Amino acid sequence: MAKKNTIYDVARVANVAISTVSRVLNDSPYVSDETKKRVQKAIKELDFRPQVNARKLARREAQIIAVALPTFTTPFFNEVLKGVKDRLKDTDLDFIIYNTGSENSEETLKMFLDRGVPDALLIISINMDDVIAKRLKNAQIPVVLVGAKHKDFNFFFWNNYKGGYMAGEHLIKKGYKRIGMVRSHSKSMVADLREKGFREVLEFYNVPFDENFFVKGITRKHSGYSEEAGYESVQIMKERGELPEAIFCTNDAQAIGVIHALHELKYRIPEDIAVMGYDNIKTAHYLGLSTIDQKMYDVGMMSIERLTTMIKEKDTSVVQKEIEPKLVVRNSTRRP
Repeated sequence: MAKKNTIYDVARVANVAISTVSRVLNDSPYVSDETKKRVQKAIKELDFRPQVNARKLARREAQIIAVALPTFTTPFFNEVLKGVKDRLKDTDLDFIIYNTGSENSEETLKMFLDRGVPDALLIISINMDDVIAKRLKNAQIPVVLVGAKHKDFNFFFWNNYKGGYMAGEHLIKKGYKRIGMVRSHSKSMVADLREKGFREVLEFYNVPFDENFFVKGITRKHSGYSEEAGYESVQIMKERGELPEAIFCTNDAQAIGVIHALHELKYRIPEDIAVMGYDNIKTAHYLGLSTIDQKMYDVGMMSIERLTTMIKEKDTSVVQKEIEPKLVVRNSTRRP
């Protein structure tokens, strides 16, 4: 097997010190053009290929981004991760996924950090409590939050209050008077703001809301953001009495379950009951589901762009951006 050329061979052929070769490889400005050309010529002649990880270690630069999130099996998180993956293809960084689980995700994240702090961290839809914040600030690593907020960290946060408000306002302006809502099991900033916006728009337009129409499914998987929970919610409403004219689901997966349950009960959508989703996953388009677009893929890309800037440019500024929701109207809320 042919001997693999090393940085020492490059230094010998170029007649320079090893440290000079290292500076050329790392694009240091402290090397003359003449010396740089001589080193680059030696690299080409020897077909020398420096190890990326070794160069990063020498510069103490992040190599792997840890992505912590409650689950990666739902369409919502899949879309965010697609954006992360596609943006990382343009870098020399790798990433690992740490699944904290939907229940007690903050405590699970602490256990993950107890085993060692990663080079850089992307936290998706996990609240940042004081213990986690202090640990990450002390570690002084690049951190970006998605779907959570903290005054000391970079974040991209969806305007969930506005999204809930827009969903309710759309149904009201379509003429629906008896409107229900499928809620989640999670007690989080996201869930609370989404429901708050929805309730307040009903109050603003003097549309009465019946608590019998505000339900959670039985299944706790994915904190109730699931098809099963949506399906069960319709059954619960039916057992309590009549169904509403329109049902707002706090994510598209719930809406899929709601649609299935209504079809089983022989209700037509939207002729008998309108259905509104949230997220705008790909399936929503093919179901003709009206929904709120959260631009999950774009946010995944933006989060990696921010982390890459922090890593490559040693940028310590704090960027905090609120993502505006967009109403997407399809057939499921068309007023007959």
